[in-house]
Amino acid sequence: MEANASQSESPILDALIVGSGFSGLCMAIKMQQAGMSYAVLEQADSIGGTWRDNTYPGAACDVPSNLYCFSFAANPDWSRSYPQQAEIRDYMNACADRFHIRSNIHFNKKVSSARFDAPRKIWRVDIGDGAEVFEAKALIMGTGGLSRPQMPAIQGIESFGGELFHTARWRHDIGLKGKRTGIIGTGASAIQIVPAIADQVGHLSIFQRTPPWLIFKPDFAVPKWRRWLRKKFPILQKLNRAYVYSWHESWAIAFTRLPGLLKIVQLLAKTFMAINIRDKSLREKLKPDYVIGCKRVLLSNHYFPALKKPNVALITDAIECITPNGIRTRDGNEHQLDIIIASTGFLAAEAGSPFPVFGLDGKELNEHWQQGPSAYLGTTVSGFPNFFIMTGPNTALGHNSMIYMIESQANYVMSALKLITQSPVAFDIPQQTQDNYNASLQKQLAGTVWNTGGCSSWYLASNGLNTTLWPDFTFVYRHKTRRFDVEHYQRLV
Repeated sequence: MEANASQSESPILDALIVGSGFSGLCMAIKMQQAGMSYAVLEQADSIGGTWRDNTYPGAACDVPSNLYCFSFAANPDWSRSYPQQAEIRDYMNACADRFHIRSNIHFNKKVSSARFDAPRKIWRVDIGDGAEVFEAKALIMGTGGLSRPQMPAIQGIESFGGELFHTARWRHDIGLKGKRTGIIGTGASAIQIVPAIADQVGHLSIFQRTPPWLIFKPDFAVPKWRRWLRKKFPILQKLNRAYVYSWHESWAIAFTRLPGLLKIVQLLAKTFMAINIRDKSLREKLKPDYVIGCKRVLLSNHYFPALKKPNVALITDAIECITPNGIRTRDGNEHQLDIIIASTGFLAAEAGSPFPVFGLDGKELNEHWQQGPSAYLGTTVSGFPNFFIMTGPNTALGHNSMIYMIESQANYVMSALKLITQSPVAFDIPQQTQDNYNASLQKQLAGTVWNTGGCSSWYLASNGLNTTLWPDFTFVYRHKTRRFDVEHYQRLV
């Protein structure tokens, strides 16, 4: 059911969903199937979230195809064992059509603020300058943790005379052929971009601060006969999904419980590097000084070979500043560049909300989170009744598929919505309950490789707390979110 623009004519919906990435789509599909009223507010002109925005050359997922899709919407037609950006976006659009939710998605609706009306127990969401208003009994945030690119804080960045852009805002109107190109960062995006553009550019300078751990990516084309079998016998795809899930889930044992096992993986990664990089001086530059898994483990078969190309240079000297003509490193060298690409990640550990969210007594979410984001089950926040965050604090993963976590959260939120829509009631998690939950979570995180591996990563907030990752098996999280535990909430009637 669509909401009208006018506040006076607009019906009060069961829920408003902000964002149309995987989280927003999942919630919309669940609500559609339950016969609830909802609207999806999307600031762009199409769906896709991360997979709409990240269109850089080589963009792909590092989770196998059969895991990186909804369990209730298997796709037997994946062309590769690891999906590429365009195919993921096509899949998401297919889901929107298959489950008949597209008519409920309002495009080009940029939320300017959201406010909880306590007497009415209603969330009021303003679009733009507030001329358009939507109201609902619940507000679901599906804006994602990797939706706001982070540009590097480098002196002189505004003085560069060439083209400069972030990987998540790729400039397809700028030709790379023959250009002196620099890429800042060697994270997940960079290792996909470098092999994709190395043969196009005149010269490629890669500015590395911390080398990543890299392992082989078992990526291959899925033959037509296998796709046919999966269509004909869906059980085969389900069995494959269960196997792949179990394999990835087993990594949690090493990451969270038996870090000694990581030495074996580390040895395999070193062997993989030695096979691909014969040059000892280059290999030394690529050698991480932290435990594998502390930062995101990257998968690529093409990054190491790209580094050996004659027009590619790996630069490990720290960047001093950006000049009108390029990048100057601390060794005094100025690297002349036509294009600078920032592969510097996203605001994740301290992302907050992309717009002001006001709860009880005027409490604003981003101000409340100044010391780092915190939520109960990564989903609800004290002082913000009937407000649900998808992929919120400490729900991200270092070992498995986020789609599994999204579906777990969706089940929890749907369980809550069934109570909220039955009567004018609002549920608020007590601050003490939330604090106790997060104290236990941080205690568990303290012994994981993400906190003890000797690295500085985007998993950690400025206060040193890991506010990003889930420190256990994903099936444990699913058990915790199997139902809305109303007994832990304060009921506002």
